[in-house]
Amino acid sequence: MDFDRGTRPRANLLRVDGAINLVLGALLVAFPSWLVGALGVPPSQGRFYPSMLGAVLIGVGIALFLEANRLPGGIIGLGLGGAIAINLVAASALIYWNGWGDLEIPTRGRVLLSVLSVGLVAISSFELWVRWSRRP
Repeated sequence: MDFDRGTRPRANLLRVDGAINLVLGALLVAFPSWLVGALGVPPSQGRFYPSMLGAVLIGVGIALFLEANRLPGGIIGLGLGGAIAINLVAASALIYWNGWGDLEIPTRGRVLLSVLSVGLVAISSFELWVRWSRRP
């Protein structure tokens, strides 16, 4: 498979990553209290910070879609390297909070944070493998 700029596999990776960011961003923008309880994640004092993070994730998702669908000479979005960096930093923060942070959350919340962490590391690892496997 060829994963150079503009190829279908590379664009598809960017689209998948973008879709994940858009979904998580939309959930954080809405941040309904019933969802916090259902997922078992730590509650927030207010909705400001979760909604701001959601807006940032939506922006990242849009940037990934712009890059995935970029035409020659078109606007440049967020590339694969930027997506990998964002995912690994987010995974690191989740791993820290889940393992050593002072979180008083139920087991289902810890499981969700673990699943998100593993998912972010997995997609970043796959993206890195794809990028490096095509090098001579």
